[in-house]
Amino acid sequence: MNSASVENLQPIRQIKRICVFCGSSTGVRAAYAEAATQLGRELANSRVALVFGGGRVGLMGILADSVLVAGGQAIGVMPRSLVEKEIAHTSLTELHVVESMHQRKALMADLSDAFLLLPGGFGSWEEFCEIVTWLQLGIHRKPCAILNVAGYYNGLLSLADHASREGFLRPAHHKMIIVEDDPQAVLSQLARVSIPSEVKWVSEPER
Repeated sequence: MNSASVENLQPIRQIKRICVFCGSSTGVRAAYAEAATQLGRELANSRVALVFGGGRVGLMGILADSVLVAGGQAIGVMPRSLVEKEIAHTSLTELHVVESMHQRKALMADLSDAFLLLPGGFGSWEEFCEIVTWLQLGIHRKPCAILNVAGYYNGLLSLADHASREGFLRPAHHKMIIVEDDPQAVLSQLARVSIPSEVKWVSEPER
């Protein structure tokens, strides 16, 4: 995965809502919370609504609070079981309560025009990897990006490089994910990056 090069940039697309996957913890580095706060301000200033998991804790809560304080819109999607555990953010623009994690992911995808991964754990990785897989398969054509705060995702990026070298990840798919370490830069790239037309992922058998 690499930052989009200049030649891959296209005329600006309209992004009204962006789905952000991020941790329900804040992590050990202050840089993670600072990036979430800055991203929230950038979203509000750009009039792009936040779609996220709906939590009030961790980076999710920090991000949503930053959006709301700056006058933006924050839309949460959360399974009923988690709402009942009282971890839902109670001051959101909208909170959609669904019955399962599968419904949560499907609705977040439907509501959003682009996707962004911030530092997080298994849940954040799984959600982002699934949405990237959908892009790879041609199920959607919405841009995806990683905000690599303080090098947090260097290991994941190295794994993607390894998969590409070993023939498990096509070059076009390897390059389709935007990687930036600055919130303003990543939002700019999401609005302009080209989505590859190559969606086939399985090689034809040799004859």
